[in-house]
Amino acid sequence: MAVVRDLRVLLRFQGFRRLLTVRLLSQGADGVFQVALAAYVVFSPERQTSAASIASAMAVLLLPYSVVGPFAGVLLDRWRRRQVLLYGNLLRALMASVTALLILGGVPDWLLFASALCVTAVNRFVLAGLSAALPRVVDAERLVVANSLSPTAGTLAATAGGGLAFVVRLLVADSDAVVVLVGAALYLCAAVASLRMAKELLGPERAWAHPRLTAALSGTARGLKEGILHLTSPPRREAAWALAAMSLMRFCYGAMLVLLLMLCRYALSSTTDEGLALLGLALGASGAGFFAAAVMTPWTAGRLGPGGWIVLCAASAAVLVPALGLPFATGPLLAGAFVLGLTTQGAKIATDTVVQSTVEDDYRGRIFSLYDVLFNVAFVGAAGVAALMLPPDGRSVPLVVTIAVIYGAVAGAMARFGRQ
Repeated sequence: MAVVRDLRVLLRFQGFRRLLTVRLLSQGADGVFQVALAAYVVFSPERQTSAASIASAMAVLLLPYSVVGPFAGVLLDRWRRRQVLLYGNLLRALMASVTALLILGGVPDWLLFASALCVTAVNRFVLAGLSAALPRVVDAERLVVANSLSPTAGTLAATAGGGLAFVVRLLVADSDAVVVLVGAALYLCAAVASLRMAKELLGPERAWAHPRLTAALSGTARGLKEGILHLTSPPRREAAWALAAMSLMRFCYGAMLVLLLMLCRYALSSTTDEGLALLGLALGASGAGFFAAAVMTPWTAGRLGPGGWIVLCAASAAVLVPALGLPFATGPLLAGAFVLGLTTQGAKIATDTVVQSTVEDDYRGRIFSLYDVLFNVAFVGAAGVAALMLPPDGRSVPLVVTIAVIYGAVAGAMARFGRQ
């Protein structure tokens, strides 16, 4: 297979191998932690979960970071990215352990979410750092292939981590706290793996000194403004359009995820364990879609261009989401999860490539943090819209049709931009 051949070529780069190891361990831990948290919030037998409660949890975990995210991007361009990976994963291991203790203690939800928020916020530093560092460990000729394989491998690792969480939760220990501790151990392994890379390997070129707090705040605001101006300048206009398209597709993915959670919890299962197992199957199908995107994107994006591939992904989703979603049956929904995994990850790979190839290295951390903020806001907005539209059992024809229309609008807008 071409993807195996490409991976062999990339693995010849020592820096890429080591960065990929950190990504796999880190995102595998993310999958474990997220599934444990979802199981506690959505599938606890004593809870009567609603779409509104899911949206509230997403808002608590994601929106606070969205306020400070752009400032985090400026800091990412000041700090050594290797150090961000090291200390970020150490901090996440600590806070995940605290979260496990809070689950065992049966504390109020707001305290649990505050602890989980710390894990999620640091996660944004780590993911942005991994993406910004990728051009430092591969050459320009192989950047598209690396963007196909590295983030997708991370997403597959997150899916595998989610599968590990399901196994631990259903077969080993009926305790969400134990699952969270497994995630903490993986975060610690990721921190140790980052020590195999030199401090200077991942950049940025300029190692800025740590200024005073007031100077850091003013410099951060200035740097943020420079990053936005850099993104909106004519040579980077393609990146701006790709980011806008990806944000809307993320909105669609988030709304469908909330719908899927509600269907697994109520309409398609009779017990919480059955609902968890069905959710695990859906995540596995989505993971298969991620892998298919990694295989297809280098060839397809090479012929259609990254923008053309985004158009094809959005147009395919516009047609297939209602066809597979409206029956509200297990088989079609699993097929729909595969389609959403393929189209969302395919578009993300193309967007990553556009941003990395058009944004200068000194601005890349800021842009990827802004990228992350757009992801969070779109995801939380989708959960809010889903909460307003979904009935208690999750069956909503208007929501599925709305998502299909948005996908179609993205395809049309990107096609028009490509012609211009």
